[in-house]
Amino acid sequence: MGSRSKKFLSYYKPYLGLLFADLACALIVSATTLLIPLCIRYVTKNVLADNTPDVLNQIYLIGVVMLVLVLVHTVCNMFVSYQGHMMGAMMESDMRSELFDHYQKLSFAFYDEQKTGQLMTRITNDSFDLSELYHHGPEDVAISLLNFVGAFIILININIQLTIITLLFLPIMAVYAFHFNQKMKLALRRSKDRIGDINAQVEDTLAGIRVVKSFTNEEIEIKKFATENNRFVDSRRDGHKSEAYFYEGLIAFTQIMTIAVVIFGAVSIVNTSLDLADLLTFLLYIGILIEPIKRFGNFTRLYQEGMTGFERFMEVLEVAPDIQDAAAALELTQVQGNVAFRGVSFKYKEGAGYVLRNISLDIKAGEYIALVGVSGVGKTTLCALIPRFYDVTEGEIWLDGQNIRDVRLRSLRRQIGIVQQDVYLFAGTVADNIRYGKLEASREEIIAAAKKANAHEFIMALPNGYDTDIGQRGVKLSGGQKQRLSIARVFLKNPPILIFDEATSSLDNESERAVKDSLEKLAHNRTTLVIAHRLSTIRNAQRIVVLADYGIVEQGTHEQLIAQAGTYANLYNMQAKI
Repeated sequence: MGSRSKKFLSYYKPYLGLLFADLACALIVSATTLLIPLCIRYVTKNVLADNTPDVLNQIYLIGVVMLVLVLVHTVCNMFVSYQGHMMGAMMESDMRSELFDHYQKLSFAFYDEQKTGQLMTRITNDSFDLSELYHHGPEDVAISLLNFVGAFIILININIQLTIITLLFLPIMAVYAFHFNQKMKLALRRSKDRIGDINAQVEDTLAGIRVVKSFTNEEIEIKKFATENNRFVDSRRDGHKSEAYFYEGLIAFTQIMTIAVVIFGAVSIVNTSLDLADLLTFLLYIGILIEPIKRFGNFTRLYQEGMTGFERFMEVLEVAPDIQDAAAALELTQVQGNVAFRGVSFKYKEGAGYVLRNISLDIKAGEYIALVGVSGVGKTTLCALIPRFYDVTEGEIWLDGQNIRDVRLRSLRRQIGIVQQDVYLFAGTVADNIRYGKLEASREEIIAAAKKANAHEFIMALPNGYDTDIGQRGVKLSGGQKQRLSIARVFLKNPPILIFDEATSSLDNESERAVKDSLEKLAHNRTTLVIAHRLSTIRNAQRIVVLADYGIVEQGTHEQLIAQAGTYANLYNMQAKI
């Protein structure tokens, strides 16, 4: 059995008791289905034919027996329908949780290549299809198999010749079903990929809705969506065509089988080799024989949809996180904040060009360092290597004399606070977003962090203070307010190392002053790296490191670098003229 097959079956493990109960009920459903026509045959062939004095009592007794069978049949069907669906829903929940957990482990490199809408589809649509397969699959197979075998045995006992006639149809039906089954599988895969593309397009447009409206490009977005929507319709057209041929073809075969039984059965009655009661019973069992074929059709659809979803699910689950803890990774404690780059080079993927080349840099604990350079030289990338958002391609990074590859990721990232230019706030309250820096923080700690970030005053002016809902991504707040909340979050985290990715470049002067003041408070006595675009904001840095395409070209204070009249001086003078 392949690894994927084992993985598929492993989700049943927590629910084996429920699965066996479901299959037991399916067995009873199948048995009652087979017994009721036998009761009818007994009445028509034995009770009525014998015409015994207590014939009415026997008829009533058989009637009671059939009612009990119907009652048992219904109760078991209800159990299968309700508990079976719940089992499928719980298994779907387990898979969804596992995939979401796996998403959390994957590095930035994975997300750089993926569309959010496609990832969402794998965790919603695909897992729902699997839920249906997990529930209906075992019971459909069990009931179909038992009904088919049971009906076939009974049919042989009634009339061998008619049974052979029905048997001749089965190989033809099997070949027909297999052919269109393959077509359905291909069409369903295309369809699932297309619905993922639709979700990706919707996510992209809605996330940028303010840009769309500001450029009055609604028509362009509508056209882009229509293109993806039409591609989806085309993929569904192939799927529905295959389904129509599959289902309707099988039903046509079963109807022809019934006609053949009626015709040849009638001939047998004329030739006195079969009586009417047996023909009626035979037709009832043909109906039972046909029902598994219909169930097989339903199972085939569920199987194709479910397994296509499972393949897409496993494609992501089998992506190994490229950044993981080493086998004997250490827990970081009492971090001072000495950071050292040793011959570090980096490229985003194999075959791509180097973003950083041979960087060697020592940063002392508590030092305030500014990274400067033209756009695209790798300032942000260099900082992203410290918390191991990406791993270095060549060289090493050390923290307090320890290679960061040899420490636990979580403990490493707990020591680093990042304030970005593009602030991300979650839907929820002001307090919830600040608490993200320290989940167990008390209200007093949250307020203290907000005060340090110069945020308390504007928060108290909001309609519900710290309990104000800030909307998706904090749309109800200004840029400066969002930035101060992100700084309060880092104050609460209280890390020894800070990274500021030009946190004030997009703010107005008043907001910039408030944010700069809070950043300076935050940076006090911490190892701080500032990615600077506006050079006027980092004149007071203890050291300015100038990056170019071929590595570090200059280091020193503002005054020293101006005196050198090199790259930094040229950049500074160019900005001063603007």
